[in-house]
Amino acid sequence: MTDFAFACTGVRADPYAAGPTLVFRLRITATGADPGEAARVHALSLRCQIRIEPARRGYGTGEAAALHDLFGERARWGTTLQPLQFAQVSVMVPSFTGETETDVVVPCTYDMDIASGRYLSALEDGEAPLLMLFSGTAFTGAGGFRVEPVPWDREAPFRMPAEVWREMVEQHFPGCGWLRLPRDTMADLLAYRSRHALASWEATVRALLDEAAAARPAPGDPAWAGAVLPRAAERTAP
Repeated sequence: MTDFAFACTGVRADPYAAGPTLVFRLRITATGADPGEAARVHALSLRCQIRIEPARRGYGTGEAAALHDLFGERARWGTTLQPLQFAQVSVMVPSFTGETETDVVVPCTYDMDIASGRYLSALEDGEAPLLMLFSGTAFTGAGGFRVEPVPWDREAPFRMPAEVWREMVEQHFPGCGWLRLPRDTMADLLAYRSRHALASWEATVRALLDEAAAARPAPGDPAWAGAVLPRAAERTAP
């Protein structure tokens, strides 16, 4: 059978994509039964799963605070730093002999409800430890062709610079964040915005924050002194 080896040689943000997109450069090596023999591959239907392995790097104080909701207290990280699913894509690699390089295009999301997006956004510098896992079907053979599976144990570690993720986000959401809300909440916000003739969503949220700040009792107010604030782990009444 043909022996396949994979290595990721780089990553870049695609500036021309309609949405946030990363392009990984993948090197594929195919060898035959004899050591050093370049194998003929007519086509390669490849499946690539990409995981984040957070335990493979260290974190600063600010990063640890931003990752608290994902992994809990730093004292528990020995058990909570579990791999995170990042992406799963398919790649069709054209004919080659011995070795080739191809692009793996990965559409991304800036949805902060997604664990991988929250993790990558929390990184201040350094690199994100990724692991690319491969499987698929290869059509090989010097004369005619035969069908072979790509073994499930094929993988390639890669350390993606955090700067590449920030560059990608800035290309599509410059200086902005993204928030997903249920339809009924959006309808209430839209009604509030229309009622107050506010020019933008930023002005709408700012007006609501200002109202909440004005309605909150001052620290010296007796109502404030007697209030019992719920703990973060408790659920407040609706």
